[in-house]
Amino acid sequence: MTALARWCLRRRIVVIVLWLAAFTGVAVAAGVTGAAYSNDYEVPGTESGRASALLDRAFPGQSGDSDSIVWHTDAGTVRSAAVRRTMTDTLEKIAELPGVAAVRSPYGKPGAHPSGGQNGRQISKDGHTAYASVLFGRSTDELDPAQVQKVVDTARRASGGGLQVELGGAGIALTEAPRAQLPEIIGLGAAAVVLFLAFGSLAATFLPIVTALAAVGTASAGITLLSHAMTVADFAPMLGMLIGLGVGIDYALFIVTRHRKGLRAGLPVDEAAVRAAAVSGRAVVFAGATVCIALLGMLILRLSFLNGVALAASLTVVLTVAAAVTLLPALLGLIGMRALSRRERRQLAERGPRPDRPTGIAARWSGFVERHPRLLGTVAAAMMLALALPAFGLHLGTSDQGNNPAGSTTRKAYDLLAGGGPGAGHGSGFGPGFNGPLTLVGTLDGAKDRIAFEKLPHRLRDTPGVAQVSAPDFNGSHSVGVITVVPTSSPQSRQTSDLVRHLRTDVLPAAGDASTLRVQVGGITAGYDDFASVIVGKLPLFIGVVIALGSVLLLLAFRSVGIPLKAALMNIAAVASSFGIVVAIFQWGWGSELLGLGSAGPIEPFLPVIMVSVLFGLSMDYQVFLVSRMYEEWQLTHNNCRAVRVGLAETSRVINSAAVIMIAVFGAFILSGDRTIAMFGIGLASAVALDAFVLRTLLVPALMHLLGGANWWLPSWLDRWLPRISIEPPPGPGTAVRLPGPQDGEKPLVGV
Repeated sequence: MTALARWCLRRRIVVIVLWLAAFTGVAVAAGVTGAAYSNDYEVPGTESGRASALLDRAFPGQSGDSDSIVWHTDAGTVRSAAVRRTMTDTLEKIAELPGVAAVRSPYGKPGAHPSGGQNGRQISKDGHTAYASVLFGRSTDELDPAQVQKVVDTARRASGGGLQVELGGAGIALTEAPRAQLPEIIGLGAAAVVLFLAFGSLAATFLPIVTALAAVGTASAGITLLSHAMTVADFAPMLGMLIGLGVGIDYALFIVTRHRKGLRAGLPVDEAAVRAAAVSGRAVVFAGATVCIALLGMLILRLSFLNGVALAASLTVVLTVAAAVTLLPALLGLIGMRALSRRERRQLAERGPRPDRPTGIAARWSGFVERHPRLLGTVAAAMMLALALPAFGLHLGTSDQGNNPAGSTTRKAYDLLAGGGPGAGHGSGFGPGFNGPLTLVGTLDGAKDRIAFEKLPHRLRDTPGVAQVSAPDFNGSHSVGVITVVPTSSPQSRQTSDLVRHLRTDVLPAAGDASTLRVQVGGITAGYDDFASVIVGKLPLFIGVVIALGSVLLLLAFRSVGIPLKAALMNIAAVASSFGIVVAIFQWGWGSELLGLGSAGPIEPFLPVIMVSVLFGLSMDYQVFLVSRMYEEWQLTHNNCRAVRVGLAETSRVINSAAVIMIAVFGAFILSGDRTIAMFGIGLASAVALDAFVLRTLLVPALMHLLGGANWWLPSWLDRWLPRISIEPPPGPGTAVRLPGPQDGEKPLVGV
């Protein structure tokens, strides 16, 4: 690290130019190739996945995206001449728009009776609501948002005069894409304020932000290129940006803080930068490695959807670490003494260099924790347990457009179809299950199977929880049949999930007993239930592997059995408590509408895996920065009380500053307009807040005071066998630091 830092300082212009060239090159390549993100969360090998694959092969002409145009009127019915004329003209215009393959109107062909034939099913029983299906020529992943926006604009122009027109579907959702720039601007602005308050120097304030932006910008373009090589979820770029901005600014903060400390101690600019990069830079590399290990733990799940997320997020973290240890030293050398505020430079010139002393609130708090470890530890543990309680009611399932913000057109269309729109009365709409029908796909081998499949709708209509059943539809060779089942409950309801299980285990096997008929259940709810089942089944293995790898790293770094065990427990506590907050807001709906996050609903099945990875990695960061200073003091004095007190006093301020920055960055993503990203933002922000202000500055030091020298116990045979990893280099000559009110017999701390 020392050699790398010296090279970057000597060739600072070269380093800056190389980073600019890398960013420009990757950004241009990404702009030329475009993105190929996926929103397909199906798991191959599951029943719903097999049903979807079979349906695509048997009915290839239906592979395009189909969305809905919904209209509603309170006065009169949608069959009135005025409404029919307005919507027929509108649908004809939409049918001629680029990208639209077909429009299926409830009014049928000109001159047809609006309530007759198949199209009559597109009008609700009370006649106040109707919908038309818009079939796009491409799948959702390949749609041009500009073309979809023209469909939305054309349809919405028909609103007025008592007629409400809304649109829903996966394609229409592209026009309500997350506000990609607003969260970043707000998060960066908040981070800049915190950095300026901490540093008092504009130059020092912008260094962490510039470093993080260089890394995140390059990573974002790299993720775009990665999407062509493997499956990358559509939310992966924003998730990578969320993580990258948070850890990137924090990593740079730790190095800049150490650099400023060296300048105040009288070191030349280059030497202070080299020491900062060599000392704090090693901790940054170690912390970044733990984050990547936690993220790459998702690979053991062997789900292509999560593999892309893991690699995309890891790429972002790797580039933020690389920028922190290469670009940042070059920038530190470029700004020189301006890393200090004017007041600090003036004091340095007038009074000369002085060692930093941990005084003020940090030192007083450290002493307070030392005096009351049992009381404070009990309070902290009770707080974490109370916040974690909602997590025991976690419901993984479908989060659909019914959870969108109330003002969005997709949410309004969803409510109108379900019968929950404004002014809707009894019998309006098509029922809550209409927004997520189940698809039953049968493999037919001979006439006996076809007869059994044709009888299936009658059996299904008598099944509790089924509202409607369509007539069987067959492919050209009659080897595959399809039946659409509309549940009485919404797609995200537990009752719909119960219906899926009942169909699979009881109804369908009984229907095919006298034949070789095999029917598989697909659809939105079935797909998410299968996904959640796979995730839950593999979650214990995943958590065990991530905790084990992180614990091994801490064991090697701190030569202690107790430190990794406490870290594992603290990380689990942070994850559980943050999940409790996510459940309360998103699943129970506590303030979700007020925050513009839509209505209450289940938690996305992939959220636990991704959040466990990210939160475990971020929690390890603070553990490393806190305990490494305690470990250094323990090696010097072998006095546990002093080691814990000094470590907490000297690191709590920078950890808390870093946490405030990360909370601001993560919290800003609540404004993204995307429910999934908002879940990540709230979950990560709350976890970081609890980790920094409750666990690392309260519960961890309290436990370490109670355990005493046992914190650092390691069997002698294991000590001889383990390889040695040093997060920070051995302390060199420095200035002694003395905390106020030392205990008798304590040795002064040297070599800081």
